[in-house]
Amino acid sequence: MRMRHKPWALPYLKAHPQVVFEPQEKPLQLSDHSSSLILEIGSGKGRYVSTLAQRFPQHHYIALEKDINVSATALKAAGDTLPKNLTWIVGSAGDLERYFEPGVLDEIHLNFSDPWPKKGHEKRRLTSRTFMPMMLNVLKPQGVIRFKTDNASLFEYTMLQMQTYPLELLEFNVQYTHDGSIDVHTEYEQKFNALNQPIYRAIWRKKP
Repeated sequence: MRMRHKPWALPYLKAHPQVVFEPQEKPLQLSDHSSSLILEIGSGKGRYVSTLAQRFPQHHYIALEKDINVSATALKAAGDTLPKNLTWIVGSAGDLERYFEPGVLDEIHLNFSDPWPKKGHEKRRLTSRTFMPMMLNVLKPQGVIRFKTDNASLFEYTMLQMQTYPLELLEFNVQYTHDGSIDVHTEYEQKFNALNQPIYRAIWRKKP
């Protein structure tokens, strides 16, 4: 369901120092004080990526969310303040190569992405050939892709798609249980856990 238009959202976001709309003179890259650069695509209200940024201050996290209203709501919910090691991009996954240099990202996280179940909508899925070549281009050798979904069809589709790329499967889990150490719940994940709904997770590493 699309969030209602908020007239204040755009000026509010443009005034926020940690929000990026257009790539700067140089694309986003790892800063001197961070050990890893980690991107979540489709950050929604930001709970997942914000919690990780707070838990692991040695890394720099980047949230990518195309919906202006959702992004503004996320920042408001955070009390207008994001962790210092978190940058929020209001933009599309189709522009990844405008925001990042090749081979700069250590990890890409895809959490409960829209499954786009109709066959004619396949090209809109984040794990389709529309987006995966761009993700692999900005991911460094040995970089990691983490994927979670509640949708069995999307999980099956994604597992088949990933076999066509230079990726090594590190984890395959059709009944994922949150481990609490290097992962956090998304808003959707909390909801699905309460309903005892299965969560599927897979992790891949980019081959050299």
